[in-house]
Amino acid sequence: MEAVNKYQIGKLVKIATITILGTLLLTISAKIKIPFYPVPMTMQTFVVLFLGMAFGYKIGLLTVSLYLFEGIIGLPVFANSPEKGIGLIYFAGPTMGYLIGFLIAVSLAGYFKYEKNFIYIFIKLLFAVSFIYIFGLLWLGYLIGWDKPIYKFGAQPFLLAELFKLLLLVILSPYIKKLKKII
Repeated sequence: MEAVNKYQIGKLVKIATITILGTLLLTISAKIKIPFYPVPMTMQTFVVLFLGMAFGYKIGLLTVSLYLFEGIIGLPVFANSPEKGIGLIYFAGPTMGYLIGFLIAVSLAGYFKYEKNFIYIFIKLLFAVSFIYIFGLLWLGYLIGWDKPIYKFGAQPFLLAELFKLLLLVILSPYIKKLKKII
């Protein structure tokens, strides 16, 4: 019985460590940015998909949820915080839809199985990341008005970089899958 408890405590410590390091990685990826209006270009989508691929949908969702919670309570973890505000005020700004989309994307990326076929891996990751853009564009349209060129503001400038990030994840996928053994 004692061995089982030690195993469970050890597993919880691993999960907590991965989650905290994951939020740190998301924060760093948010701070390395190319400024665009109204949404900055960051490496966050890469990290969101990476977390799902590497640790599965449960730990990935836990990590992204904790990251969002950290930002909502006022920690400067988001891309343009603290310069453009912190907490719930920043969260409810132009990037909120994208941030909510992180939850769907990490869940899907964590749920999918990644076999050796790179084309299937690319399609699965493209499907997962599309929810970030769908939610992002819907919120952006609601926030700044549907009469504005929403697609031109909120998706078009990022697509080439997104393609690069997806291809990088596909190439790294055999190595990323090995990280699941940590848990």
